Amino acid sequence: MLPRRATVGGMNTETRTLTRSSTDCKLGGVAGGLGAYFGVDPVLFRVGFAVATLLSGAGALAYLALLAFVKPDDQATAASGTPVAA
Repeated sequence: MLPRRATVGGMNTETRTLTRSSTDCKLGGVAGGLGAYFGVDPVLFRVGFAVATLLSGAGALAYLALLAFVKPDDQATAASGTPVAA
């Protein structure tokens, strides 16, 4: 699914959608998707999740919540419409 375009002040802007990455993934693609969404290196999110997990366990809970509720990107779907095994 392509992002929708919106016109703001005569300029076209694209709306971004948070998805899990199928190309830049170590576990579930959450950090890769966050990195692509915010335009930063996914390693920053991976380190953040690891530190938060070691300090309080909240990093693992946040990762699992994002894994459960954020949809994978369209590249993970074959032409037949069935998910491709990672």
